[in-house]
Amino acid sequence: MRPFLLSMVLVALSVPAFAADADKGKTLFQRQCAVCHQVAQPRNGVGPHLQGVVGRAAASAQGFGYSPALKGAGIQWTPDQLDAYLANPTGKVPGTRMAVRVAGEADRADIIAFLQGSPAP
Repeated sequence: MRPFLLSMVLVALSVPAFAADADKGKTLFQRQCAVCHQVAQPRNGVGPHLQGVVGRAAASAQGFGYSPALKGAGIQWTPDQLDAYLANPTGKVPGTRMAVRVAGEADRADIIAFLQGSPAP
């Protein structure tokens, strides 16, 4: 295979087949996550608030009682880390209290796109 054609194939394979939709992510968040997590206000509930979660350290929302496992995980919440955690929280951080999974890759991308738009408190 020619080098140019090979590089084009590799680029095409590395681009996601879908574009994340923050509006859809907001709807998904409200349906699947808002029972435990707040985004509109920096108020903790069953789970910590997620305002400004993308880019912050795991287990760093003020005033929330995190599991020892998440406190010791040493994770910075990048989109990739959030994706892995939402796909399988207990697989990513054994001992975490969060057990809810977001199975669909596109759904996770949409929720993460929504969270990226939430300002830090």
